[in-house]
Amino acid sequence: MIAFRKSSKKYFTKYYTPNVKTALIAIVIGIVTGVLIGIYSLLLHDLTNTFFGTNSVFEIFGIPSWCIIFIPMLGGLVVGLLNKYFLKTRYGVESVIEAAALHGGKLKARYAIVEAFASVITIGTGGSAGKEAPGVLMGAGVGSFVTKVFNLRGKSLRTYLGCGAAAGISAAFNAPLAGIVFVVEVIYGELEAKTFIPIVISSIFSTFVFNVFFGTDTMSFPNYALLNPFKEIWLFPILGIIAGIVSIFFIKCFYFIRERFTDLKVPGYLKPAIGGLLVGLVGLFYPQVFGLGHNVILEVVNDPFSFSIALLLALVVLKTLAFSFTIGSRGAGGSIVPSMFVGAMLGAAFGMVCELFIPGLTVQPGAYALAGMGAVFAGTSNSTFTAIILLIEMTQDYSMILPFMFACVLSNAIARAANPDSIFTEMLKRKGYTIRGGREVDVMESIVVKDAMRPHVQTVSEDNTIEGLYAVIQSSKHTGFPVVNKNGELTGIVTVKDMQERIEPGNPGSKQFIKDIMTKDVLVAYPFETLDVISDRIVVNDVARLPVVMKSNPKKMVGIITRKDVMNAYNKSILTKVQRVGEEQAKLENEEEMRDEEKTEEIKEKVEEEIDDMKK
Repeated sequence: MIAFRKSSKKYFTKYYTPNVKTALIAIVIGIVTGVLIGIYSLLLHDLTNTFFGTNSVFEIFGIPSWCIIFIPMLGGLVVGLLNKYFLKTRYGVESVIEAAALHGGKLKARYAIVEAFASVITIGTGGSAGKEAPGVLMGAGVGSFVTKVFNLRGKSLRTYLGCGAAAGISAAFNAPLAGIVFVVEVIYGELEAKTFIPIVISSIFSTFVFNVFFGTDTMSFPNYALLNPFKEIWLFPILGIIAGIVSIFFIKCFYFIRERFTDLKVPGYLKPAIGGLLVGLVGLFYPQVFGLGHNVILEVVNDPFSFSIALLLALVVLKTLAFSFTIGSRGAGGSIVPSMFVGAMLGAAFGMVCELFIPGLTVQPGAYALAGMGAVFAGTSNSTFTAIILLIEMTQDYSMILPFMFACVLSNAIARAANPDSIFTEMLKRKGYTIRGGREVDVMESIVVKDAMRPHVQTVSEDNTIEGLYAVIQSSKHTGFPVVNKNGELTGIVTVKDMQERIEPGNPGSKQFIKDIMTKDVLVAYPFETLDVISDRIVVNDVARLPVVMKSNPKKMVGIITRKDVMNAYNKSILTKVQRVGEEQAKLENEEEMRDEEKTEEIKEKVEEEIDDMKK
């Protein structure tokens, strides 16, 4: 028995490696996220049918149709009360980006998941929002919760946050590739080899679980072909440029309305109700703006001529307004599906105009609707690759990939030329952070090399033998060293990789010198360069360390800076900035709560005065 236990422990230790552990945790995150997204979808479907289905409460109880304007208001009031009493911290996709870039992947799982399910109320009662942000939040919340269960620390928090976010997008859209790319492009801002495989695993299992147990409620579209590419492909770049302009309008309109709601002098919990009432007024005349709008998108792609050009263009503006009223008033939901809705209407209108004025076109307006859908998504979210992959996964067809790419790339280029921030990072910018490539740019630009470098450098002499270099590596545990000559001047750099690639076969280390294998063209850093420049230099050239030299004398070394030094300096500064911004945010929230309490007290006093007058 003892021998069996020892043997089992031996095999467990041998095969239960850190990579296996990471993969297993990624599987758990994917499965749990897939189940939660399934439950979310069922709840949303049932609530939507209650108010907007064929057997809605309006038909069952004979309620006048104009009363529909109060349904989004009712949903907004419920969400407002949830915000006041249960959601002390509000979350969105930008919060997941912030957690990955600034907080090491730490997220409050409870608030993230409650926020996600609050969007069921917003969207199910007609609020104009998407379910992709709830999907991201739900997955990220699951990832954070799992790290607590397994008592994980360090860099793994960021990895599992990304796993959950990818799983959420994958299940929500039935698009595992798009979920993976979304996390790389939007959440992380860069491709990290160590995190890529677990993200893929979570996405696969989340999509599999959702499809097996809940079916698919995602959109599917017909296939189109570009039969005359030389005649028609040039139309898609034009659509991309127009979509870029519409993307700018979409973002600007949202933040303009959001600021108006922020300045509105009413209790905070009433703001989503006011936003819902405005959505209801728009939806009374244009019911297409209610909810997700999946059915409207499907109809416009499959049968665009059931809409007039005027109606399509009107919906571009009205859906943007309805979305802005919903989320700008602090309702719960996402921006991706509304931006796709706007893009589909724009693309269909563009295709119909082209058919009117350009005879002989072979591509139907539905294809332009698909291209517009991806283009506005790319322009608003700064995620071109995700938009292209999502279109391919939805259509299951590669024949239109080239025109789709033209539209998405140009839309993103136009939108970023006008404003480098996406609809997500713009929110962070207004909080005091500027995120680029998964890092806070202002912080990276504010730290110079001399404040992050190590002044004491361990060097090796170019006249030393390889055998001596082996001894230095073993004693220091470093994998690379600056090389100096007898005058102490920098002449090169040598790494373990140089030893592996350049040592002559059969030549003992005692007969070959460091100067024979070292890299002579050394990349260096200067003391007054900023960390954003150094970080790019390290990543682009795939090096781990840069000797720091004086610009007036490139041979004189004053220190060394490594990838770890850059990240340590960044994290230290970020911690200080996050604490400062958090204190300012808390101060603002306290002031807003005090205003709400004062407003409530005024209302109570007025009511008491009226009661006293009535008694008299």
